[in-house]
Amino acid sequence: MSVDEPDAESQETPNGEDSTPIMTTLAPPAAVPPEERPLVEFDSPDSGLPSSRNYSVTSAHSQILSSIDDGQSTEEEGRTPVGGRQDSLIEDRLCNQLDKLVTSGADSDGMSASLSSYTIELLDTVALNLHRIDKDVQRCDRNYYYFTTANLEKLRNIMCSYVWEHLEMGYVQGMCDLLAPLMVILDDESLAYSCFTQLMKRMSQNFPNGGAMDTHFANMRSLIQILDSELFELMQQNGDYTHFYFCYRWFLLDFKRELLYEDVFAVWEVIWVAPRISSRHFVLFLALALVTVYREIIIDNNMDFTDIIKFFNEMAERHDVQLILRMARELVHKVQSLMDNK
Repeated sequence: MSVDEPDAESQETPNGEDSTPIMTTLAPPAAVPPEERPLVEFDSPDSGLPSSRNYSVTSAHSQILSSIDDGQSTEEEGRTPVGGRQDSLIEDRLCNQLDKLVTSGADSDGMSASLSSYTIELLDTVALNLHRIDKDVQRCDRNYYYFTTANLEKLRNIMCSYVWEHLEMGYVQGMCDLLAPLMVILDDESLAYSCFTQLMKRMSQNFPNGGAMDTHFANMRSLIQILDSELFELMQQNGDYTHFYFCYRWFLLDFKRELLYEDVFAVWEVIWVAPRISSRHFVLFLALALVTVYREIIIDNNMDFTDIIKFFNEMAERHDVQLILRMARELVHKVQSLMDNK
């Protein structure tokens, strides 16, 4: 699979007479003189991924597809055909980026790692992460005025820097969504990087490597069961979606995709300050408030799991944020009163 991705037509007709073959040759591009080739060979001119004796291009292809599958449109504009010259440029760019990153982290003696010190495994990992970053950056809030080509490049720079420093976790879809509002407000790469790094200390626990998501679901189940038994029983009867998987995107992105941009800023500020003045679990009460505000609609329409997912997807960016924030505060006070009376 190419970093720049082939045209849709060539994907649909890989064996057609006029289509460009994908991953059909193991030889490096003939157009590149041997003395100019980088030190790392590629499995295929069209793969865009560094080779390894134990590396499977098919396996990498599957990993990439699974990493980007979240129901979001995967149409991309401005795709560039892949050729030998393009692959060489991609490989050079990857190695140059690594050189810069390693040099910036050199020790006090000014010693920096040379290209020969990069292992095949490291280059494999970096290539996969760069592919995921490039794919998400190009479609990140593309309709919002701020994200011009220049600002998308800044977004990419920050994301690449963060992933290089946290390569054990790597890039996971959703990180660009968390970084984008910070870029809009701060409009400065260094400040946005610093703030994003701090934000990820909490939010990284919601990603697959962390364990916070299961805790959120369990707490939501307990809160609904205690505070709204009627709604809880309806959820159980209609296919039992008390697992609350429909809240996954809410917790993963701090409700970013559910709200308009101006509302995202207000809600995030409340979430960040809530541990000091209200509850360190305020995101739970925001999620509970979102469900509670629409409880009558959910009950009257006897919604099942599919219905409630469709409903909240259609309601994205249409919520009354001030009403939801008030409801969340009331729910916090309600739970605190129940605890005080015990």
